[in-house]
Amino acid sequence: MTISYPLTFPTHTGVSSVNLIARNVIGQTSSPFTLATQTYQFQGARWEADISLPPMKRDDAEVWIAFFMKLYGSVGSFLLGDPNGATPRGSAASAAGTPVVNGASQTGNSLNIDGLPASATGYLKAGDYIQIGSGAAARLYKVLDDVNSNASGQATLTIWPDLRSAPADGASIVVSNAKGLFQLSTPVTDWQINNAGFYQITFGAVEKL
Repeated sequence: MTISYPLTFPTHTGVSSVNLIARNVIGQTSSPFTLATQTYQFQGARWEADISLPPMKRDDAEVWIAFFMKLYGSVGSFLLGDPNGATPRGSAASAAGTPVVNGASQTGNSLNIDGLPASATGYLKAGDYIQIGSGAAARLYKVLDDVNSNASGQATLTIWPDLRSAPADGASIVVSNAKGLFQLSTPVTDWQINNAGFYQITFGAVEKL
C-alpha cells in the first residue's frame, strides 16, 4: 500500500511537552580591535520542535511507532502546529469571517488580507498563528502584532517567517488550528521501554522546506 504524505499527526495520547523553536540564520562578526559588531540576516528561517510524549503502554505506543516508521526518517512529512495555540487569542476565535489573501505578488514579512469582519478590534493578537496552503503546501506563520480590520474587512499582518512564496490572490487563510509541514529531524526512530512496560518516546522535527 502506497503511503500518502503528509501524514495525520496522532492525537490519541496528546503530548507531554513541546519545545517550539523559531530559528533564524544570522551571520555576525566582531572587530578584534574595536569589538564593534556587524550582523547580517540571511534568508533562511524555519520552525523546529522537540517533542516528548507521555509515558504509555504498548497499545498506545505502537500507534506512534507505526507513524514514525511510515515517515522513513526524514523522507515523509506530517502536519504540526502549536498544540496550545490552536485557538487564536483574538476575536477570530469566535468570528473569523472568511479570511483570504488580498493581492498577488506579496513577499516579505507583511501580508495583506481581507474577508474579515468589518472594524474588528483585536481580530488576531500578537502570537497567534495563521496557515497558508494545505497538505504538502501548508505553511505556518506567527503573527507579530495585534491585528485590527478596517471598515472594509481588510488588515495587514506582520508575520514570521517571511512568506515562503507569493500566495495567490484570494488564497484561504487558516486562523484556527493552524499547522505547517514538518519532517523528522533525524533518520533514526527509537523508543525506550522500562521494566514496568511503559514506553517513553521523544523526537525532533523541523519544517520541511
